[in-house]
Order: sequence, then C-alpha cells, then structure tokens
Amino acid sequence: QVQLVESGGGLVLAGGSLRLSCVASGRTFRSYVMGWFRQAPGKEREFVAAITWSGSSTYYADSVKGRFTISRDNAKKTVYLQMNSLKPEDTAVYYCAAEQGSLTFVAYEYDYWGQGTQVTVSS
Repeated sequence: QVQLVESGGGLVLAGGSLRLSCVASGRTFRSYVMGWFRQAPGKEREFVAAITWSGSSTYYADSVKGRFTISRDNAKKTVYLQMNSLKPEDTAVYYCAAEQGSLTFVAYEYDYWGQGTQVTVSS
C-alpha cells in the first residue's frame, strides 16, 4: 500500500512558478513509477508528467514540455513537479499517482492517488 499527500499548490500570477511536492508512505516507494495528473473544472483528468523509479527517464505532456520538470528523491519518498512560466490554462487540481508498471501517461494504469492540490493561475 502507498499513501500519497500532495502540497505546494496555491494562487500565482501568469508567468510565475510553483513547486508541488508529493510525499509517499510505504516501504516500496523506490519501486514505483510516479506521475502527476491534473483536472480542471468541467474537464477530464489529464496526464502532466511521469518519472521512472530511478529518475533516469521522464515523460511530459506536450502542453507542459519545457515549462514543467518532474523529479524525485527516493530517500525522502518524495516526487516534485517544478512548474515555471505558468499560464491560466494550467489552473487545475493536481494529483500525484503511483504505479508499479512501465512509464505511462494512462491514468487507469496508476494504482494509488493522492487527494490533490489546487493550482490557480491568474492573468
């Protein structure tokens, strides 16, 4: 079992930055692929970024490529999402997720989910 708790969301002006954190409980964090997803009001949940257990490979949605960076610290059981050059369309609830398979952008392949943290980007 893995429990995930996100933090770091908030209100920011367009062009600003935020860093989200997701802390995991459980002894096997190191073996999980970690992903970030987001869901805006009235829209489906969408993939943002994912990282392998070692951190050697990452995968990004085209909409955030070059602006967002995913990273992890296995010793701290934490995965991060550094978000730069934020746009109003980045406004959403951001969720952290974990799965034991391959690097993937498919939400249903993730086994564990956090409760989410709100990110609001104002223009």
